[in-house]
Amino acid sequence: MLDEALSGYGDKFVMKKTMANGPIGVFKTMKLGIHTVPTLLIDTEIAFKYVPTKMELIEKLNRY
Repeated sequence: MLDEALSGYGDKFVMKKTMANGPIGVFKTMKLGIHTVPTLLIDTEIAFKYVPTKMELIEKLNRY
C-alpha cells in the first residue's frame, strides 16, 4: 500500500524500510522512542503507530 500511495508524489518522498530487530533498527527505535511495530515516520517524526488506511496515509502526506 505504501508504494502505491507514494507513487502519486514522484520524488517528493523516499521510502526507507528498517527491520526493528536488526542492529541498525534497534539503535533507531531506541533513539526515536519507538515502542510499537509497525511505526511510520515522516521526516523522522512518528506519523502512525499502526498501519494506516490508504486514505489516512494520503491525507497525512498531503500536509507536507
